[in-house]
Amino acid sequence: MNTAELLIKCLENEGVEYIFGLPGEENLHILEALKESSIQFITTRHEQGAAFMADVYGRLTGKAGVCLSTLGPGATNLMTGVADANLDGAPLVAITGQVGTDRMHIESHQYLDLVAMFAPVTKWNKQIVRPGITPEVVRKAFKVAEKEKPGAVHIDLPENIAAMEVQGSPLRIDNREKIYASFKSVNSAAVAIAKAKNPLILAGNGTIRAKAADALTQFATELNIPVANTFMGKGTIPYLHPLALWTVGLQQRDFITCAFEKSDLVIAIGYDLIEYSPKRWNPDGTIPIVHIAETSAEIDSSYIPTVEVIGDISDALNEIIKRCDRTSKPLPFAATLKQEIREDYEQYAHDEGFPIKPQKIIYDLRQVMGSEDIVISDVGAHKMWMARHYHSEAPNTCIISNGFAAMGIAIPGAIAAKLVHPDKKVVAVTGDGGFMMNCQELETALRAKTPFVTLIFNDNGYGLIGWKQMNQFGATSFVDFGNPDFVKFAESMGLKGYRVESSEDLIPTLKTALEDNVPAVIDCPVDYRENIRFSRKSGDLSCPIWE
Repeated sequence: MNTAELLIKCLENEGVEYIFGLPGEENLHILEALKESSIQFITTRHEQGAAFMADVYGRLTGKAGVCLSTLGPGATNLMTGVADANLDGAPLVAITGQVGTDRMHIESHQYLDLVAMFAPVTKWNKQIVRPGITPEVVRKAFKVAEKEKPGAVHIDLPENIAAMEVQGSPLRIDNREKIYASFKSVNSAAVAIAKAKNPLILAGNGTIRAKAADALTQFATELNIPVANTFMGKGTIPYLHPLALWTVGLQQRDFITCAFEKSDLVIAIGYDLIEYSPKRWNPDGTIPIVHIAETSAEIDSSYIPTVEVIGDISDALNEIIKRCDRTSKPLPFAATLKQEIREDYEQYAHDEGFPIKPQKIIYDLRQVMGSEDIVISDVGAHKMWMARHYHSEAPNTCIISNGFAAMGIAIPGAIAAKLVHPDKKVVAVTGDGGFMMNCQELETALRAKTPFVTLIFNDNGYGLIGWKQMNQFGATSFVDFGNPDFVKFAESMGLKGYRVESSEDLIPTLKTALEDNVPAVIDCPVDYRENIRFSRKSGDLSCPIWE
């Protein structure tokens, strides 16, 4: 047995189902070992796509997704997806081939110090310098990647080490025991919540990672506290729940801003500062905060909790309920605010404008998708509208990258989502800019037999940057481009292609595309004049008068 074969045995021991990546000269021994493995290798068209697939696999399963590249340019191509997973809290293990240890000391073809290169974008990374340490390196990699807060790790395997004979076996996986919050912190949180007149829950992605959405919903319901979720916290409470204030996180004033202005206590549950800076909702640091999570609060002058409850989130919430004397009815301001938010959402239900307003596109998409179906949002102007208008009934049904916020994630992410949940409808929502960054992976989707729909918001430009330019300078520059015929593009790859010609077309087109047994692409013209209208409206927003 050589080192590469032992590495694959260790990956099998970790329960790895898929490795996403590209073949290369320096990972040949790994590819050869995979021939006899239960692990399925998904050959991608670009290493960035491979890393994004591993990233979204990790988000959806809680188990580290694995991606593979060769050395040099293959490894540098992985970097964006690896960084995205690390900042967004997705467990990922990146494996790279490398030159032999006998030529690292001199200038060598395609050689880069990959351990040094990956250090800023991973939780931990290591080169396998001796065959016998492989089981320890792999076990630590997965343990570190999956430990809260999850993230990316990197293993570098030189080609001469990969070929060396070795004796060894995978290490036993140690099960991580739950850590429970102290009674003192739970009691302090209960007292603070009981005293608050207008508390507000801010739910983050950590709640989803901890599988604590049901506990959070019960907590909010029994204590009558409204809930706002971050972009990455969608589904922590069902969007139809009367206390759900939907999503916060836009960099402009919105209805939910009013809730924070009124609040005298924010209960941050599973919230990570990277999801939405506290300087935007607590700029002066004057709002008291109760921090409930599995890890301690990060340091920020606008986020200094009065109480930190560190431990299993579900258990902590249940214990606080038992100790918190809060018998008031649902807060009047929450009910009033929810009504205004819903009226704003519903006003686009019958809009017939064309090109189609982004609010209408998302409204119609929501009507077609079931409560457990999955959308993967790319990054761009459409992401802001998806965050605001696509509402989730359950966790991990709307995946948004908002830590690293990397364009190009939607199509690779949709492949991973369909592999994990082949029985669910999956839609990749992307702008035309993001689409062109990783559209080559649609061939991977066809080959991997993962039929999903790619919905393109087409405006022939980088719409989000244009939005910001208009807000700041009153004009756009350098954001316009041309596009191929997306329908013909899809058809040339053996996919289905559709073009929306009117607002009435979208729902039937979505329904038809979702029934296709191959990946489908929908070209939908979008009216991004709504971006500036929203900015003007948010600038004039006045909060309801509450008692």
